[in-house]
Amino acid sequence: MKSLAELQEIRNRALNQVNLRKEREDGIRVVVGMATCGIAAGARPVLNAFVQEVEKRSLENVMVTQTGCIGMCRLEPIVEVYVPGEEKVTYVHMTAEKAARVVAEHLINNRPVAEYTIGAETK
Repeated sequence: MKSLAELQEIRNRALNQVNLRKEREDGIRVVVGMATCGIAAGARPVLNAFVQEVEKRSLENVMVTQTGCIGMCRLEPIVEVYVPGEEKVTYVHMTAEKAARVVAEHLINNRPVAEYTIGAETK
């Protein structure tokens, strides 16, 4: 750190990260399963991808958070998307690349990516 401006920039980035995780009662929640099984299957890059995409697109109505075991270890990494007034959508076998597509199609355009969902997995 070499200047006060650089310190202010670090502070602003940290505040943006905190604001992404604040509860927004009327917004969309993206919940990534981060239990041991999820982490072992690659959930950490998925979580990071969601946070980065939401931040990059300045989606203020979206909260990205993590949870423990969702209960379907063989389908990890699992992501659940909660849109107010709609049924929960569960995405399975997620990757960072799939996360970017879910943000673009589901979170922004309200079109769930059916081929990534648990319903597509059981067919």
